[in-house]
Amino acid sequence: MTDAAEGGVRIRTLEVGVCGTDREISEGAFGIAPDGERDLVLGHELLGEVMEDGAGYSAGDLVTATVRRGCGACEACADGAPDACGTGRYIERGITRLHGFAREVVIEDPNELVAIPRTLGRLGVLAEPASICARGIRHALAAGHRQHWRPRHALVIGSGAIGMLATYFLRVEGFEVWTASRGAAGTPRAELASASGARYVSTRQTPLPALREDVGGFDLVIEAAGDAQVMLDVLGLLGRGGVGCLLGLDSRRQRVSIDGPVLGIDAVLENRVLLGSVNAHIDDWRAAVSRLGVIRERWPQALEAMIGLRVTPDRFADAFAFRGVKATLVFE
Repeated sequence: MTDAAEGGVRIRTLEVGVCGTDREISEGAFGIAPDGERDLVLGHELLGEVMEDGAGYSAGDLVTATVRRGCGACEACADGAPDACGTGRYIERGITRLHGFAREVVIEDPNELVAIPRTLGRLGVLAEPASICARGIRHALAAGHRQHWRPRHALVIGSGAIGMLATYFLRVEGFEVWTASRGAAGTPRAELASASGARYVSTRQTPLPALREDVGGFDLVIEAAGDAQVMLDVLGLLGRGGVGCLLGLDSRRQRVSIDGPVLGIDAVLENRVLLGSVNAHIDDWRAAVSRLGVIRERWPQALEAMIGLRVTPDRFADAFAFRGVKATLVFE
């Protein structure tokens, strides 16, 4: 971590988002403390306020900060792309060998900061999950456009923060979007997805294979449910030339299966692609912040509706137990 005297920027923490990764770390299933320490400060979804002028920032500026930092040994990290680290020895704020932002004041390298416009305000706490969506969609589109491809139909699986933001990002891009989740139609998540113009589908009523048959195959599928079987099933939901992007994580030890012809025939003859994506390049963070601004202008209530619970740090258990789209810890 960069010290203030060495050019670091002193940040007052305003809000920190909570996600499934934080829950897994708190349960001991994930996370690594900094070298030589036993504990890890959580929090990788920052919204903060610059405390002093310097490094191109003014006191009062709203900022967020990247999560992953380079390994110092590979070409990708040397080129400023730790999201594509070639060694896996990166460090991550609040996750892997680097303390997070869930504290009143942090010192951050100005090169890792991303400005949050005042017009976005507290909604800037959504920048981190939004950056994950921005990178995943960018990579999926790059894979699709390796050949002639005119994508129109997109499916988002999952209605948490990643799924919901992906839904809105794809609507901004002009896609026809179906958002599928286990929840029933008419729930707040279903209504939030529908408010974007997407079609909400309850998988308890309409299984994904039936939806695929009804649509005729999807050009793009974003998996954000975090279920390994569903991740593999994405390959069978794609249409000709379709691309599936996996953003969820599932660490359970289990066996998953797929019909042989889907893999052995359809994926090959129809040029289907299945890829994984994690973390984000700083350019994706900037793009994500810009798109959040577009969403706020186009659907003024949507982003606020995504943050269903804001509590002080002493109520962290409530935030961890929350099963709406997004909960945050409010420091000031």
